[in-house]
Amino acid sequence: MQSRRRIVVSGIVQGVGFRPHVYRVAHRYGLSGYVRNTASGAAIEVQGPDAALGQFLEDLKSEAPPLARIAALSVEEVPCQPDATFEILRSASGEPTDALIAPDIATCSDCLHELLDPADRRYGYPFINCTNCGPRFTILRRIPYDRSNTSMASFPMCRACEQEYGDPLSRRFHAQPNSCWECGPRLTLLDREGDLVIGDPVGQLIEFLRAGSVVAVKGLGGFHLSVDATNPTAVEELRRRKRRFEKPFAVMVADTRQAEEFCFVGEQEREILESPEHPIVILRARQGSRLPVAIAPGNPHLGIFLPYTPVQHLLFSGGNFTALVMTSANLSEEPLCIDNDEAVERLRGIADFFLVHNRDILLRCDDSVVRTAAGSMQILRRSRGFVPVPLILERECSSVLAVGGELKNSICLIKGKRAFLGQHIGDLENLAAYKFFEESITHLEGILGLEPTVIAHDLHPGYLSTQWALGQKDVPTVAVQHHHAHAASCMAENHLSAPVIAVVLDGTGYGSDGAAWGGEVMIADFGGFRRVAHLEYTAMPGGVQAIREPWRMAVAYLSHAGEGCLAEGLRHLKAIPSSQVEIVRHMAEQRVRSPLTSSCGRLFDAVAALIGLRTTVSFEAQAAIELEFCWKDGTGDDEYHLPVKRGECLEIETGPLFEQIVDDLKRNISPEVISRRFHQGLVSSLANLVQAISQESGIKTVCLSGGCFLNEHLANGLVRSLKSNGFLVYTQSQVPCGDGGLSLGQAVIAAHSENRGNHP
Repeated sequence: MQSRRRIVVSGIVQGVGFRPHVYRVAHRYGLSGYVRNTASGAAIEVQGPDAALGQFLEDLKSEAPPLARIAALSVEEVPCQPDATFEILRSASGEPTDALIAPDIATCSDCLHELLDPADRRYGYPFINCTNCGPRFTILRRIPYDRSNTSMASFPMCRACEQEYGDPLSRRFHAQPNSCWECGPRLTLLDREGDLVIGDPVGQLIEFLRAGSVVAVKGLGGFHLSVDATNPTAVEELRRRKRRFEKPFAVMVADTRQAEEFCFVGEQEREILESPEHPIVILRARQGSRLPVAIAPGNPHLGIFLPYTPVQHLLFSGGNFTALVMTSANLSEEPLCIDNDEAVERLRGIADFFLVHNRDILLRCDDSVVRTAAGSMQILRRSRGFVPVPLILERECSSVLAVGGELKNSICLIKGKRAFLGQHIGDLENLAAYKFFEESITHLEGILGLEPTVIAHDLHPGYLSTQWALGQKDVPTVAVQHHHAHAASCMAENHLSAPVIAVVLDGTGYGSDGAAWGGEVMIADFGGFRRVAHLEYTAMPGGVQAIREPWRMAVAYLSHAGEGCLAEGLRHLKAIPSSQVEIVRHMAEQRVRSPLTSSCGRLFDAVAALIGLRTTVSFEAQAAIELEFCWKDGTGDDEYHLPVKRGECLEIETGPLFEQIVDDLKRNISPEVISRRFHQGLVSSLANLVQAISQESGIKTVCLSGGCFLNEHLANGLVRSLKSNGFLVYTQSQVPCGDGGLSLGQAVIAAHSENRGNHP
C-alpha cells in the first residue's frame, strides 16, 4: 500500500546539508519523491509504504545535520504520483520569504584535516568549506540561499567542484561557497600603500608578524588588525596607532591547550571555545603568562578565541605562533572595514600590510563575545556565529522593526513568533556607524522579506536611531522608554508576560521626566511600566563630560552628602587641581550644565574615583570595571548602609553611603575592602526594596537587566539574595543585558502596542 506525504520544514535548513540528509534517508527506505528549497524553508514530497514513511519522518528529525535547526514541521497526505526515484529539485522562488539562514560557522574538523593534508587537492586552500562550515550570513544578498544570491556568484565552479556540488552523498552537496585552488577566490598581500607584494601571501605575512609588523587580515565579517601577542613592542605600537590606549585586546590562540596556558578554562568554557560559533570567551587570566600586560592593562581577564577561518588556521600552522592579537580593524568607535580599498584607505597609518581576498563581504559582522555566569553561557556581544538565528517568542507578533539605542546598537525585526536581532553595530556617534546602521536595516529586511508595520525607537530625541525612525514618514512609530525596553528584553527572552518587578541598572537612559535614569526599579509588562523606586537624583556636572571624568561625579555626590563630607572627601581627590574641583562643585550645586541622574553606572564611577582607582576613563565603564575587580573577600556583616526614603516613589539615598566611605578613607581602610562593602550594601538595599515592593504588589517574579549586571558581584549577590527569599529571578543569556539587547525589548513593546491598535 503506497502513500504520499507532503512535508514542509521551516527553520535553519538551507546551506547546512539538509537536502542531502533528506535524500539519504529517502534512499535508505526506498522512497520516491523530491526535496527542494523554498523561500519558506524546505518542501518535501515522499512516497512509499506507510511503515517506511513513518521511519523516514522519524529519522528526518533525529538525524538532522549538526547546523540544521527545525523550527516547525507540517505533514499532510497528498495524491500518489508516478515518480520512481527521489530527487533534489531546484529552489523555488516567488513565495513569501520565511526561511532561516545559518550564521557564519567556524571551519569544521573535516575541512581542517583536508586543509593541512599535503595529499589533499585543497591542501593550504584558504577558502575551504563544506555544508557544515564556512560563510553564510555575510555573503548572502537574498534568499533562497543559492550561489547566485551570494558573493560567490562571480566564481564559476571547476569540474571537480561541480561534481561535489551535485553529488547528494558528498558533504559539499550544494555548499554554496564551494571552491578550490582552480576556481575560487584568491589571497593577495598588499603593502601599506595598497601595492602588491610578490610571493606567497600567507608565508610572507607570517614573516612580517614575526618581525613585529601590524597587519590587517580580511576574514568572514570584516578585517582584523593583528600582531604577535607575545611581542610587547608590537602590542604597544598597535595601541598607539589604533588610539586604543587601555581597552583590552582579544587574543587568538591555536587551540584550547594553548588557551589553558594563559587562562583558567573550565569544561563549559572549553565547550564554548570549541563550539561551531567560536566566539571570544572572557576567561580569568593566569598570572605570570608570557602575554604582556599591555594586552589587557588592569584587567584580570582575557578575551580568548580560537581560529575560525582557514586563513587563521594557516597562520598558526605555518607560523607556530603562541598567540595573536586579533582586534577589529578600525579606528576606535568606527565600524570595522570589509572592503579591500576601504581597508587600505581607512587603515593607512595603522597597518603595515594587508592580507586581502577577492570574495566580497556583503555585511559587516564583528566577533561575538561571551562568558560563563551562574553555570550558563551569557552573550555580551551578539554577532558572528549567532546572527541571524532568531529568538522564539511566546506568541505571534506584528511585523516590527526596532532600532535600538545610541551605544552598542543593534536592531531587531519581529516576524511572527521570531525575533531576529541584527549583528552588533556599535556606538552611533559618527557618520560611518550611522551608514552601517542603515545598511543593517536594509539587509536584514531584505533577507527576511519583511516590511514593518511599526518602528520602535528610544525615547531620547537626540539619538541618531530615534531620528532615523522619525524620518520614516510612511510607517507609524512607537517611542519606548529605555529602561522599560531593558525589562521587556529580559521578559521576552524568558517567555514572561505577566507583570514583573524589574531591576534595571545601567549608565544612562532618557527618563520620562527628562532626567538621565539608570538606577531603576519598576513594575512592568509589555503594555507599560510604573517606576516604583530609583537611586536618588544627583547632578551630573558637564553632562557627558562627567562620564569621561568620573571625579566629577565624586564631587557631585560628596557635595550632595553635605559640607562636612565634601570637605573631608576632597582630600582624597588630590590629583585634581582645586580650581577645577571648585568649578565642578559650583556647577553641581547651581545645576549649571548639570542634568540630574539616577544612574547606577555614575554611582560606581564616583566611588571608583573617590577611592583612587580611576579619575578619567578611556573606554565605557572602565572605572566601574576596575571597582568590580578591586573587590576583596571578607566575612560577617560588613557592608555599607543605603537607606530608603519613602514617598510617591521610593528613593535609595546616597548621602549616607559617601559619609561611610569617607569615614573609612579617614581610617585608611583599603580600596579592596571599600569595594566589597559598597557592592554588598547596594545588593542589600536593592533586595530589601524588592521585598517591600513585592509585599505591596503581590509580585514574586523579578527581572534583572541593564549593563551594570555585567558586574558579577552585583548580579550574583542580588540573584542569590532574592532567590533565598523565595523570588523567581530571571536574567539574560541569549541576548546582551546591556544596550546590545535593547532593541528586542523595544520590538516586543511596540508589537504589543500594535496588536492593541494604540500606536501614535
